[in-house]
Amino acid sequence: MSADQLLDALDPDQRAVALALTGPVCVLAGAGTGKTRAITHRIAYGVRTGTYKPTSVLAVTFTARAAGEMRTRLRQLGVAGVQARTFHAAALRQLSYFWPQVVGGTPPRILEHKASVVAEAAARLSLGVDRLSIRDLASEIEWSKVSLVAADDYVRAATATDRPPPAGYDRATVARLITAYEEAKDARGVIDFEDVLVMLGHMLESRRDVAETVRGQYRHFVVDEYQDVSPAQQYLLDQWLGGRHELCVVGDPSQTIYSFTGATPHHLLTFAQKRPGAQVVRLVRDYRSTPQVVDLANRLLSAVPGRRRGTTALELVAQRPTGPPVGFTVYDDDEAEASGVAARVGRLIAAGTPASEIAVLYRTNAQSEAHEQALADAGIGYLVRGGERFFARKEVRDAIVLLRGAARSSADTSLGEAVRGVLASVGWTEEAPAARGAVRERWDSVQALVALADDLVATRPEATLVDLVAELDERASAQHAPAVDGVTLASLHAAKGLEWDAVFLTGLSEGLMPISLAETDAAVAEERRLLYVGITRAREHLELSYARARNPGSRASRKRTRFLDGLWPTGGRGRRSGVAGGSAVDLEDVDPVLLEALHEWRRTVAVEADKPAWTIVVDAALETVARDRPTTIAELARVRGIGPAKLDRYGSSLLALVAEHPQPGL
Repeated sequence: MSADQLLDALDPDQRAVALALTGPVCVLAGAGTGKTRAITHRIAYGVRTGTYKPTSVLAVTFTARAAGEMRTRLRQLGVAGVQARTFHAAALRQLSYFWPQVVGGTPPRILEHKASVVAEAAARLSLGVDRLSIRDLASEIEWSKVSLVAADDYVRAATATDRPPPAGYDRATVARLITAYEEAKDARGVIDFEDVLVMLGHMLESRRDVAETVRGQYRHFVVDEYQDVSPAQQYLLDQWLGGRHELCVVGDPSQTIYSFTGATPHHLLTFAQKRPGAQVVRLVRDYRSTPQVVDLANRLLSAVPGRRRGTTALELVAQRPTGPPVGFTVYDDDEAEASGVAARVGRLIAAGTPASEIAVLYRTNAQSEAHEQALADAGIGYLVRGGERFFARKEVRDAIVLLRGAARSSADTSLGEAVRGVLASVGWTEEAPAARGAVRERWDSVQALVALADDLVATRPEATLVDLVAELDERASAQHAPAVDGVTLASLHAAKGLEWDAVFLTGLSEGLMPISLAETDAAVAEERRLLYVGITRAREHLELSYARARNPGSRASRKRTRFLDGLWPTGGRGRRSGVAGGSAVDLEDVDPVLLEALHEWRRTVAVEADKPAWTIVVDAALETVARDRPTTIAELARVRGIGPAKLDRYGSSLLALVAEHPQPGL
């Protein structure tokens, strides 16, 4: 592919990024605007035109998956030799290389988890701790380190940023714990992940020979997700640059959702002011989402109190054709919400949407359990993002061993055929097993390897088993897992950087969105951005929902999140609580006593039939019955969601319930 052909594949704004090869460059890229495409084409164009040597480029991002995606795209563009890594991976590689000559000996062991050292530090101070408090204290230590806040300055810095200390501790105690943690870590001869960034930064700052070696190697830098950079990462980046200006940063202030870990959009927002002459390019053409999704995302940000139009937030412009309307659903309780979402997921799959292209997102990990149960009850496969790592699964490790052995003596067969032959020997089949649970999960994992082989052939028809094994090794080292078939369950934070054809945003009530812990204006603003990230994960189908109560039969005390004030449709459509069909029902017109009796009847029937409640009669149909109070089979037949089979089975019971609950006031 020639340099000009590279540019032909870009829109005008993306092309402007690709052509901005020198000097400081700031790319403000909204969700779905093709930022990865733009920056990988920029690198490829720089290499094609001779402006860059591939080995002189270091591209850093925040997740192994994003770094792996960048490397894959660069290979597809015919560019090899560019280093695309996370901040920590790049820093650890350099620190390990220079440690013997600067410090001597082998580098210290990296502490995988802080818990044991935090517990030891707490014991030194005679602090009472449990598992949860240790986790919270470890998070606070991480924040102080990535924020470059020393123990002596912790109280002032935490007070200035209005950062509350972990529950049960005052700021002075946390400051003492930070000191004790460092002492305990030194006694063990280990360093943590935050040390890797700071130590390398200090090494580059204090040793000219080391700095000259690194700066001689890397002359052009690209930083993705720059809105999430921490002070420690910015410090290291400054040392890498050494006063030079060959830096391209890419980010979106509206997607800053990790400030609790020390991330700050400050460096992105002040980039142009700090670097006179910097080129600023805005990417606003959204190729991911339908106009319906984009409109909701734009309106969510424009509704920020006190925000002036044209400041900070990028207003996206949808490029896709029109799609289905965004769904807004109210459920009686969390169980009904999970069952209702599972039903909608089932309908999408039946209509042709792959399970792997559907996600159910929520604010806290604790919310996943209800959705796991509902999907399992509905016979729908799922995977919980943030669970066991793909390459750590036994079936994956065993399959890779077999593929590596076969690669040494592979016959002259196509890659797809060879992989299927090898994996068939350990029980893989073309058709997925009917069973759910562990059996299906193991098949899904191995099937992901088959799909990866097919994808590799699609881009490199000559690829062999040796190439596949190399791809798997690279992905394993970067924890860049292939897609596994199944509905994704994930927290909103874990969904950052991902996208699906259909997204269900659940639990959108006050206390969950924004989370009750968000007590400051800044924390609430971040919760709004988190919802924005969730909305912009959807390509075509988007449904938002919340439940009025936590448990079936409990008081309906929850309120819809304030973020959707003015966005949630008024009248019936926004108050719909049906799960699989049914018209909109304004709940203010519904007899609550009759509705509760109908729900209790449905629960009883569902238990007796050993079926999910929504399969008996959907919520929207029950609400219509409670509103319209049909007295004959003919009137009941007009209720959407109650067809001939349900009329025969439940018609007389429903009419009897209506008769037993006369209209109030009559």
